[in-house]
Amino acid sequence: MQTIDKKKSTKKAWAKALAQPAKQFPPTQLQIVSGNIPTGLRGTLYRNGPARLERGGLHMGHWFDGDGAILAVHFTDSGATGLYRYVQTAGYQEEEAKDRLLYGNYGMTAPGPIWNQWLKPIKNAANTSVLALPDKLLALWEGGKPYSLDLQNLATFGEDDLGGLTVGMPYSAHYKRDPQTGEIFNFGITPGLNATLNIYRSERTGKIVQKASHVLEGVPLVHDFVLAGQYLVFCLPPVRLNLLPTVIGLSDFGHCLEWQANKGTQILVVDRHTLQVVSRGEAEPWYQWHFANGYVDASGAVIVDMVRYPDFQTNQFLREVATGETHTLAVSTLWRMCLDPLTGKVKAMTEIMDRHCEFPIVPPQDQGQTSHQTYLTVHRSGVDSRKEIFGAIARFDHKSDTLTVGDGGENRYCSEAIYAPDAQNPDKGWVMTVVYDGNCDKPGTAALPCDRSEVWVYNADRLDEEPACKLELPSVIPHSFHGTWKPAQP
Repeated sequence: MQTIDKKKSTKKAWAKALAQPAKQFPPTQLQIVSGNIPTGLRGTLYRNGPARLERGGLHMGHWFDGDGAILAVHFTDSGATGLYRYVQTAGYQEEEAKDRLLYGNYGMTAPGPIWNQWLKPIKNAANTSVLALPDKLLALWEGGKPYSLDLQNLATFGEDDLGGLTVGMPYSAHYKRDPQTGEIFNFGITPGLNATLNIYRSERTGKIVQKASHVLEGVPLVHDFVLAGQYLVFCLPPVRLNLLPTVIGLSDFGHCLEWQANKGTQILVVDRHTLQVVSRGEAEPWYQWHFANGYVDASGAVIVDMVRYPDFQTNQFLREVATGETHTLAVSTLWRMCLDPLTGKVKAMTEIMDRHCEFPIVPPQDQGQTSHQTYLTVHRSGVDSRKEIFGAIARFDHKSDTLTVGDGGENRYCSEAIYAPDAQNPDKGWVMTVVYDGNCDKPGTAALPCDRSEVWVYNADRLDEEPACKLELPSVIPHSFHGTWKPAQP
């Protein structure tokens, strides 16, 4: 936790989007800046991310600590309506009432005397991702249970156990949904001297119908996993939590995560039907936050695409994002792993795209199956990745090994790409991103309002062309993590 420094700095334009707590707005008809809303785009875009990084003059310690807020954009025949609301978690409501920070989190200990850390659990920030179910929206945060919200007005209902989560069983931000069966798979890590990996299978309503638990070595950091045909694949990077300082309140989780390259990356292959381990293996050390996709090829091998880092410097870079000024080099690129599922042995590991990237996704209908397209966020050409965040989205074509970039332009910053299948043409799709425009202080832009955010809708096959539509949002949406698309019901 840090006192806010109001001295003049060399911060980049992206920092302005995080400088103040985000302002909520009620359901608002969105104005079209350019283009037209596609007639095949009917449903709702949801996004989640940290919207408040300070309170009472104190700054939270890590980007991961910010209070979650949800953006919803409903696309109908009448146009687009947007709304933005904080998730009303118990911790948020208590801190809001007292207008001061009370809880510790990933990158900060609880303020005040050390026994505050013992008396108060870390705050569920509900700030990482969203899962749209038939009758509710889940705001996800991997350290605890999800919070359920109203799909239309984003009112918070409260914590949700999905009919199966008991005490000490968190629910990760990175679920996987089978497009054929509607089944939802997810996991959660329960810390201990040796952590427990809890795996969940849910029906399409979100209700958990099957669980399994597996003991791990130490307490690794596991953020994501892969659905690949009949398998669930977990890659456990050599990051381990030094548990004692966090338990007694001397340090936070983020500072107690240690890179131990001598351990290598451990691999668990799990049968999706039984949730039992098929094989365990170990490979060279790397770190990944996110996987793009996985599938089983014609030979029976599991193919996994991921955004891979050589080490854990990314944690420091993301800590610096919360300050509005970054200096750490943490470069990630797109890799493909070929794995023997019966032995857990890596048969091949290949870098397939050498451009710095993150937040990989595939069209939802391709989840767990072969996909020829991966969508990502990338840096604009020529920027210093130590000081900038991502300013473009891109599509990597696995058939032609080509990258097509949708460049947001100077001082514009794009969120994760979200794919929406066209409701009228199954062979067509749209890609949406929330863009923060930091150009208001530039000469010649005085007519534009300062601190603006927009929703850009691209033709999924034409990212290098102008967006099909741009929609103006009523207030700034701080840089966020993950989102989803929920098609309109027929």
